[in-house]
Amino acid sequence: MQNVMDILEERNYIEQLTHPKEIRELLGKENISFYIGIDPTADSLHIGHFVSLMVASHLQKAGHRPIILVGGATAAVGDPSGKTDMRKMLSQEELAHNVECLKQQISKLVSFEGENAAIMVNNADWFSNIKFVEFMREIGSLFSVNKMLAAECYKQRLETGLTFFEMSYMLMQSYDFWHLYNEYGCKLEIGGNDQWSNIIGGVDLIRKIGKDDSFGLTFKLLTTKEGKKMGKTEKGALWLNPEKTSPYEFYQYWRNVEDASVGTVLKMLTFLPTEKIDELTSLKDEKINEAKKIAAYEITKLIHGEEEAKKAEEAANALFNGQGSLENMPTTKLEDVNISVVDAIVLTGIAPSKSQARTLINQGAVSLNDEKISDINYRLSEKDLEQGFAILKKGKKVFHKLEK
Repeated sequence: MQNVMDILEERNYIEQLTHPKEIRELLGKENISFYIGIDPTADSLHIGHFVSLMVASHLQKAGHRPIILVGGATAAVGDPSGKTDMRKMLSQEELAHNVECLKQQISKLVSFEGENAAIMVNNADWFSNIKFVEFMREIGSLFSVNKMLAAECYKQRLETGLTFFEMSYMLMQSYDFWHLYNEYGCKLEIGGNDQWSNIIGGVDLIRKIGKDDSFGLTFKLLTTKEGKKMGKTEKGALWLNPEKTSPYEFYQYWRNVEDASVGTVLKMLTFLPTEKIDELTSLKDEKINEAKKIAAYEITKLIHGEEEAKKAEEAANALFNGQGSLENMPTTKLEDVNISVVDAIVLTGIAPSKSQARTLINQGAVSLNDEKISDINYRLSEKDLEQGFAILKKGKKVFHKLEK
């Protein structure tokens, strides 16, 4: 049977490993429990979590058991990794609501049924019973402050200010690993590469306590060829919740991904065989669009289901080649048909402010029913919506339907 490490390497997931040889042997000779942590700081997962859950899914398909740790306690602190400011603290009610929402999305990629069914745990369940002095004496005494401050997640915050509250995050995440090791025999923690310092903290803690079979693995972050994180849209993050990012917008994001990223996206965010992916990414020039269409459809199907993926595909086809239905395009119903084009751009979310809407118009990036708008004072009329709707467009790839 193929070692799952071969699959992860073949699909270019792996970034760093604490013990490469031992991890490969471990995953090849026995079925283990592994864990991935998700802090419920929002009521939806985003693209970064999507990659994490794809890795978890590959491991589960190979016979290993996922433990999904929802950080009800760590989210109350906030991971400083990659942050320039301290994260907003959420109430217990907000955290509980977010946890419930995340469960539904996680189950689309990780199975909670079967022989190696995933389990979900919340670290608030054990941290609520831990006494501070006891925790600091048993766990805090094993951490070097000098070593912690050298970690990238803390080092970049020293100039803007790092609180002791935030410094405790690494101790808490490390203790999570130790708790899961004891309770469930969990031997491996996985996470995005921005979690490397925190993961090492947990691996080292268990080994300092006297065990030698704790391991860590990080995977690559999904980035563009310039190294920027994927998943940012005009409206902000690309969410997996259809109420935050519609299936059509989700589909369009992947349909418009840059040519150089098609192979990465297909390997990391779909289950298509790598032979098929190599065939698709070998396409050149205009033909690469076929690979993008397949990527958009497959990714949307995984998150939103086949029916929504087909609807999004039809809406895209209707716009680009006149075939299919416009019914599933993002739509805004107008209270006032004579709305200014600037207000319409902001209302639809195509631009976040009136000043940016005006800039788009002045740059020649806005059209209405395929007619370029050059006047920032233009107001819509009944004629613009004589079919019952009008199509507002930014550039060649962002569309929005306005209805009476």
